[in-house]
Amino acid sequence: MNRAIFLDRDGTLIAEKNYLHRPADVDIFPGAGAALKRLADAGFKLFVVTNQSGIGRGYFTLADAERVNEHVNRELARDGVHFEKTFIAPEAPDQPSRGRKPSPQFLFDARDEFNLNLAESFMVGDKLIDLECGWNAGVKKSILVRTGYGAGVERESKNELARAVVVNGLTEMADWILQLNSKLSIKN
Repeated sequence: MNRAIFLDRDGTLIAEKNYLHRPADVDIFPGAGAALKRLADAGFKLFVVTNQSGIGRGYFTLADAERVNEHVNRELARDGVHFEKTFIAPEAPDQPSRGRKPSPQFLFDARDEFNLNLAESFMVGDKLIDLECGWNAGVKKSILVRTGYGAGVERESKNELARAVVVNGLTEMADWILQLNSKLSIKN
């Protein structure tokens, strides 16, 4: 079975911008490509799991969100990064949704489609709902990055973060996972 890294998009991979819908406005965090490439080289499959409520609110279209995702994919491909799939929940928070985080449904879908072992996989994001999505799916660890909303979440949600790992960004996240991975390899 395969291991995976599930990543939130806005505030985790790219700078948080309210209702981002134009590729020209994308700012990928420095070091993101190198960090994700190291994880892919270590055998992890990469996925993006993103809530895009701006679609459900009528601020932009699914096609707009897909253009942004395609731009992110192209830019990170320059560093040798390949995402297996991007899952988008287009619904607004008050609308019924199959996959909107904290629902684990997209992680279950990825597990079934890509033969993933969720217990050996990780969820990475800048909001509590990202971490809850991972916990709800039974991932090995949910990781909060301090980018985007993460630093504020860390200040306001200390008790809820007891089960999480908190890191500065994607480089530190990759370091932590790869260090854990090497410790497990030594034990086996």
